[in-house]
Amino acid sequence: MSRSAHPAGPRHADVLPEGHYSAPPADLNTLDPKVWAQTVDRGADGVVRVGGVDVKALAEEFGTPAYFLDEADFRARARAWRTAFGQDADVFYAGKAFLSRAVVRWLHEEGLNLDVCSGGELATALSAGMPADRIAFHGNNKSTEEIHRAVEAGVGRIVLDSFQEIVRVAHIAQELGKRQRVQIRVTVGVEAHTHEFIATAHEDQKFGIPLAGGQAAEAVRRALKLDGLELIGIHSHIGSQIFDTSGFEVAAHRVVGLLKDIRDEHGVELPEIDLGGGLGIAYTSADDPREPHEIAKALTEIVTRECEGARLRTPRISVEPGRAIVGPTAFTLYEVGTIKPLDGLRTYVSVDGGMSDNIRTALYDAEYSVALVSRTSDAEPMLARVVGKHCESGDIVVKDAFLPADLAPGDLIAVPATGAYCRSMASNYNHVLRPPVVAVKDGDAQVIVRRETEEDLLRLDVG
Repeated sequence: MSRSAHPAGPRHADVLPEGHYSAPPADLNTLDPKVWAQTVDRGADGVVRVGGVDVKALAEEFGTPAYFLDEADFRARARAWRTAFGQDADVFYAGKAFLSRAVVRWLHEEGLNLDVCSGGELATALSAGMPADRIAFHGNNKSTEEIHRAVEAGVGRIVLDSFQEIVRVAHIAQELGKRQRVQIRVTVGVEAHTHEFIATAHEDQKFGIPLAGGQAAEAVRRALKLDGLELIGIHSHIGSQIFDTSGFEVAAHRVVGLLKDIRDEHGVELPEIDLGGGLGIAYTSADDPREPHEIAKALTEIVTRECEGARLRTPRISVEPGRAIVGPTAFTLYEVGTIKPLDGLRTYVSVDGGMSDNIRTALYDAEYSVALVSRTSDAEPMLARVVGKHCESGDIVVKDAFLPADLAPGDLIAVPATGAYCRSMASNYNHVLRPPVVAVKDGDAQVIVRRETEEDLLRLDVG
């Protein structure tokens, strides 16, 4: 295959009109370990490997696009979170980031609990053997059927999200002759430094019961009066892709204030506090996430200090990392198709996937990295935009990145840090088939979620 250079438009950052870029890296062949899974490296032949298997072999066996997940990295990150918080806290993996039966089994084996937010996620968890008492059930609009199944299965906690749900869960629990452990999700008015659509603690949003105006206190009163409920704590979640703990400090101060009010009014000290998830990962070299032990130390100190000030016993802390565990462990592998240089602007590099396998760029204006992985190149860097094959101008995978100017159709490129929310939010837009998820470990690659087929699409079309 020819590797001739394409007239690629600008080479330098100062000519790009929109400004969403940085200067080209010194070496396009170097992989920043901050954004790639732990076992990813480039072999002596220039081909990138994960878990000891090179991407050319993976593409030949499994096709593209495909998500490749570093199982050893996933397990290591899960253990790091479990170890950081120790035995006096609970770590609930947020299944919405990415969930499969294999992942559930890994979580079980590594000692983590699981947070689900739909009947489908609950079914996946139970079918893979996660003990029900290690499952938390979230959601702002749980159906009666979902609640019934969760209570009947014996989930460890249901996070109550509204006044209606307090009554609904209590009624179902009483019907089943059970007393369901619950937490109340409160919105504490803390808006983390994150995208508007993923900031989840300010009052003007669909999640939780506001602390302001006494609504959360009233929710506690109602929950404590109902025989079908055992109120074990307060839940708060302040957003996503957060890199510092200052927002958690404000949230903890307000939640502990509510715990103090509960003690003073009801003579009850609730034993648990859940600070949610939302800790960020590195999508680009500019991102600087904190390590689990740093986060655990900071959050534990914050809660302990606030409780000491309120003269409360320190409750058991729960956290819900999802993206922070699975996000960095996977990359999406694409084959390059059309390459279209626009003189004076950038070069559009089209791949065989797109917004159907990664909607986050279009939805959240998310930024990603990208690299040529099927070979090395000494060509000059060209400013590129990686786009998909869908009939949308917003079908962008990586807005602005530098790729070698000799990039050609048939090359393999990979986008790292796609373990979270990419397969979970994948779609069949344009009737494109959703890619597989392949776990790679110690030289072995196994499909854990198979690629969709045309038969899968047509099976649901009964017209």
